[in-house]
Amino acid sequence: MQTRIIRGKNQIGGNIIEISTEKTKILLDAGLELDDEKNKELPDVPGLFDYAGYDAVFVSHYHGDHVGLVYDIHKDIPVYIGEKSHNILKFSNEFLNRKQLNPKGFLYHKKDIVIGDITVTPFLCDHSAFDSYMLLCRSGDESVLYTGDFRSNGRKPFDMLLNALPKKVDRLICEGTTFSREGYVAEKETTLEDRAEKVFKEHKGPVFILQSSMNIDRLVTMYRASKKAKRVFLEDAYLANIAETAGERIPNPKFYDVYAFPIVQNHFEYIEKYENKIGKKRISENHFSMCVRTSMISYLRDLSKKMSFEDGVLIYSFWSGYKETETMKEFLSECENLGLKIETIHTSGHADEQAVKTLIETVHPKVITPVHTENAEKFKELAPGIPIEI
Repeated sequence: MQTRIIRGKNQIGGNIIEISTEKTKILLDAGLELDDEKNKELPDVPGLFDYAGYDAVFVSHYHGDHVGLVYDIHKDIPVYIGEKSHNILKFSNEFLNRKQLNPKGFLYHKKDIVIGDITVTPFLCDHSAFDSYMLLCRSGDESVLYTGDFRSNGRKPFDMLLNALPKKVDRLICEGTTFSREGYVAEKETTLEDRAEKVFKEHKGPVFILQSSMNIDRLVTMYRASKKAKRVFLEDAYLANIAETAGERIPNPKFYDVYAFPIVQNHFEYIEKYENKIGKKRISENHFSMCVRTSMISYLRDLSKKMSFEDGVLIYSFWSGYKETETMKEFLSECENLGLKIETIHTSGHADEQAVKTLIETVHPKVITPVHTENAEKFKELAPGIPIEI
């Protein structure tokens, strides 16, 4: 079984990984670059876009740097992705009027998919994208484990994943996203919950939460903190439907203390099904926590005319690097102008050094191929004695 990193070495994002035998050829992920300038043209991968030269593409999760190119691959190449992951993408693409994926089948934890003489086994893992998977490829007596993106600090127990994984693989293709942050130790989602609860209780004014609508773990964290602080939790039409699609146990307007609200008139159709829906007037009369996006600044300005933002706070729950973008700078500046204090409460969706080290010690790879990292050398420190293909 041959492994070829078409793209993903010595960079973060844009993974395209080929696994092949003499009879079968598949791809693990087909993602966009993080730099939009580099995405203006499709990469030169013969048999992916121009004709069906691959037997299947397996998508580890729904982040654009892993799934973004799959919309453009040849229609005769079957695609496999997690079912929940697909359902979330499906609604998001419908809402935003984007292309849809048409998967051949779905990934489920430890359920084998056989493509030619390669068997692919997904392992559900924790990441900031819901329904993410590691992918184990086997052919004959050879095995390759691809981590996709993962972490140990989320709400899924890391031990459950480690216990499910094989105890020996020939090759580990492993992410090292956080390795450019020397000594980084990821805070747990439960720790964020405690921090958020404290902030929510300290401020008498409104709480606004700026986070990814696709980060389901973070949504649960903020909801639980809000509930402990005795605040009503508010989700706009887009987030409400994403949350409901993720599962009945994910905070959505079917919960007694979660309400959906429309940002613009044409969003009403997406919240009509909910008994718990709310408009600006009732929002202004409530003690609430509201999930927001940078595109909602006009909405916040209008809301500030109906209620006081005194002693209010905006929770920033994204990677700090986004603060350097013009869109984020403008949004945060306007929030401060409206009287909101900015508080950062965030942790990475990616594995820190200890999580990667623990994974390596669990699956005992003969060889490690680093991907999704700008510091592949770090693997030499974490796995002395194991060949590292940089």
